[in-house]
Amino acid sequence: MITNSLFAQKDSTAVKDVIVNESLFIPEGIYNPLSPSRAAFYAAILLGMGQVYNKKYWRAPIVWAVLGGTTYLYIDNNNLYQKYRTAYRIRKAGLQDEFTLDDGTVLISETGLESAQKVLRENRDMALLTTILAYVLQIVEASVTAHLLQFNTDDNLSFKPSLIPDNMNFANTAVGFTLKYDF
Repeated sequence: MITNSLFAQKDSTAVKDVIVNESLFIPEGIYNPLSPSRAAFYAAILLGMGQVYNKKYWRAPIVWAVLGGTTYLYIDNNNLYQKYRTAYRIRKAGLQDEFTLDDGTVLISETGLESAQKVLRENRDMALLTTILAYVLQIVEASVTAHLLQFNTDDNLSFKPSLIPDNMNFANTAVGFTLKYDF
């Protein structure tokens, strides 16, 4: 028979002291229930500020780079889409567009302009969706990080296996596993 002992973390929500301030009781402990919502609020108002509030400073430039890159892709694809769309409309009206040379040589056909518009519109929409998704994810990341920062992560958390022989049933050897939780 093998017995295992598991030791869990201490309760981090325990109230240590109570301060009386104008008949308002404020518990002082590790747990701050407003911290995750404050981090999410800061992240929603100003990009990367939720990460700065959580003191994870290295994550803020990553947020800025991702959101800046996806915003750049959106703007670039939208500008190119508008350029090809304008050229297509001008050509349909029978006028000379920027993809037609002075001697009448056409650089891009009408089907090429239509195809370019379709691809650029899809890329623009995908960049917009990615930007929105990255914005929401940085808010969620700030909130989850604020939640996880409040947990006790001492080095005293341990797993200690031990072997206990069964003297009553020594002739028949058996292997077993017992898991015991103490709260």
